[in-house]
Amino acid sequence: MSPTILEKRLYTATATATAGRDGRVKSDDGHLDVAVVPPRALGGSGAGTNPEQLFAGGYAACFGSALGHVARAQKITTGPVSITANVTIGPVGKGFGLAVELLASIPELPREQAEALLRAAHEVCPYSNATRGNIVVDLRLV
Repeated sequence: MSPTILEKRLYTATATATAGRDGRVKSDDGHLDVAVVPPRALGGSGAGTNPEQLFAGGYAACFGSALGHVARAQKITTGPVSITANVTIGPVGKGFGLAVELLASIPELPREQAEALLRAAHEVCPYSNATRGNIVVDLRLV
């Protein structure tokens, strides 16, 4: 499988991490500036955010926007939508890997229609496209 080549570059986010999992992450525009600390489950103090939380927040927000995009294209009014991303880290061979569970709440749509929107959003979401074939991403309607 060859990498996806962008047809056009719409936006580039830039962030710098210092001191790895026990440091800071700052964006070039200053809007993101957070302490990064290992979670207690990995032996850290848990007194800050961690890379998995940052990834979960980004994926949840992006997936929610992808779902809205698909719904608008299909002329579907969804009502309130919330996406929760559970990002898990664990060992894979000599390294580490991630697994993601995306939980979607779309209470105003019939289940079948909501599940179809989830599948369609998974096809257009940049995070889903970046992770497809690399990690397990489970979609669930709650």
